[in-house]
Amino acid sequence: MPVLLTNPSRRTIIRSYNLCLIGLGNVNRTLLRLLERNRRELEGRGIQWRITGVATRRIGWVADASGFDVEQILGGATLSATGPQNVRQWIEASAADVLLEASPLNPTNGQPAIEYLRAALECRVHAITANKGPIVHAYEELRSLAARHHCRFLFESTVMDGMPIFSLFEQDLPLVHVKGFRGILNSTTNLILSGMESGLSYEESLARAQQLGIAEADPSHDVDGWDAAVKTTVLIRVLMGQPIQLAEVEREGIRRLTAAEVRAARGQGKPYKLLCQAGREDGRVIARVSPQQIPLSDPLAGVDGTSSMVEFETDLLPGFAIRETNPGLEATAYGMLADFVRAVT
Repeated sequence: MPVLLTNPSRRTIIRSYNLCLIGLGNVNRTLLRLLERNRRELEGRGIQWRITGVATRRIGWVADASGFDVEQILGGATLSATGPQNVRQWIEASAADVLLEASPLNPTNGQPAIEYLRAALECRVHAITANKGPIVHAYEELRSLAARHHCRFLFESTVMDGMPIFSLFEQDLPLVHVKGFRGILNSTTNLILSGMESGLSYEESLARAQQLGIAEADPSHDVDGWDAAVKTTVLIRVLMGQPIQLAEVEREGIRRLTAAEVRAARGQGKPYKLLCQAGREDGRVIARVSPQQIPLSDPLAGVDGTSSMVEFETDLLPGFAIRETNPGLEATAYGMLADFVRAVT
């Protein structure tokens, strides 16, 4: 349980939370820096924190309920602590209050991230993830577990980085129902298409995206439409309340497009974009991810580079859209930071 502290000068009750990290890649490392940078402001909100657990493939399960030095974690120092053998032992040894999960995406079944989040919730620990797989494959189960054990399951960073999509609908748009949406949700393919429009070949544009750290060494998840299909599935399951399966999303990536076709489309005033679409038809949700030509008059046509945008069709708010422009890692990490604040306040 959190430790209650009192700051006499401000008469603020401050709670101290033990945070545990699964994954120490770019997202969680950036999150640690944000937590440090905002330490005093968090205290002003009554929140103190310390890192009591770190788990990666390299170091295994490392826990110390007294806390680790953040700079040592970021500097790659060897962490001296107990050595649990699995996630549940690790959660117990770290006296965790909040799990911050950022392991790699497994679009096939969402594991092992689902098991990590399940273990946290069953231990009455708030579970926060940037991983889309658990939402695609176990959203309803994890949401029910959180409610049963009186803790929070939050995932704002799974779609459009840290933009407040899920919290916006949950907290600020009561009684608004999503009937459908369309958008550009994969920054890698958007950047590649922009490069091809500027004169690069597909291979050259992909290489540039990889050099910038936007595209992975194996870009299949992006260029074959898997990432966009996963995000589409997440939006449908959470905002439309439909337990659609990933396989039900019609999917086509951008591999078939040649640079000549992409440049010609732009010259015609109808550029190619990898569109994510969903809507209700005859009581069921139909979803599709595919490269499509759209006119320059369409707001989505102006979404270039690593920017993203989604337009929602709702029963009460016409033309409601969310857009982000060229986000960086801090945007994704901020989504997890905001979820942490929401979970404990």
